[in-house]
Amino acid sequence: MNSSLESKRDYLSASEYILQNFEAIDRIAVLVRDRRAGETIQRITTAKNAASPEFQAWLRHKNICSDVYIGMNALKRDAQSRTKEDIETIRHLYLDVDHNGPLALEAIENSGLVPRPNYVLETSPEKYQVVWKVEGIAQDQAETLQRAMVSEFGGDPAATDSTRVLRVPNFVNRKYETQHLVGARAEATQTYHLEDFRLRTDAHDGPLHREAPNEGGRRNPPGDLSQSERDWAFAKRALARGDDPEEVIRRIADYRGDDKHDPIYYARLTVAKAQARLEKNIDHGQPEIAEKIDVKH
Repeated sequence: MNSSLESKRDYLSASEYILQNFEAIDRIAVLVRDRRAGETIQRITTAKNAASPEFQAWLRHKNICSDVYIGMNALKRDAQSRTKEDIETIRHLYLDVDHNGPLALEAIENSGLVPRPNYVLETSPEKYQVVWKVEGIAQDQAETLQRAMVSEFGGDPAATDSTRVLRVPNFVNRKYETQHLVGARAEATQTYHLEDFRLRTDAHDGPLHREAPNEGGRRNPPGDLSQSERDWAFAKRALARGDDPEEVIRRIADYRGDDKHDPIYYARLTVAKAQARLEKNIDHGQPEIAEKIDVKH
């Protein structure tokens, strides 16, 4: 695995990447987010259309001031949003590595616990998104495996949701002051199955990892934040990356169902508070605050 991704001749185009990762008739979510304007647009369409010259031209136009993402799992035929209930087929497992990227890639390659990835995307210098093509894996199994990979190799614990959107190659990452063209290298060609992943998963079977991320994406020392503060930070991150508010509410309610008298009410209050804070940051021209809780890389 080449962690530097320096050979641009090996980079995939966005259209190649989409068509290699999905069936032409798969319905997928494509998301563009303008952080400064606080605008998120999501389009649900077929993989064939998303890879078309016309759609790609629209994405390049939006990329002038927006970031471009794609949902990594296929949606149901009648899906109008990108919630867990909308997922029809798990197409990928993935890991979002934002710290010690080269070391993490080396660990993945040498561990024997996971197969060779199909794609490695360099989303900014020494920050990567690692993607495996899979089939026959259930949604809960996929999320459990992704949480286990975060524990084993490091990465963003918030990037374990099956509705996650990742970067698209050959579009500019505009999150940071220095722009970066996202590159994707193809590695393995096979499609993997559950038995190809040998990670221990019994400690990672909850709907959300108990070591929830803080706003910088790092784990918190025990007792550093209350669970309510972690829930609020999670809600802000999920909303900022374009997740459906109702899905965020459901996930928090599921997670807190054992220790809250009315978890739905609590979750709605938490999400409403997070939405208000995001809107306040945008209105007051504080993009640096929103960036801390936005889509990784």
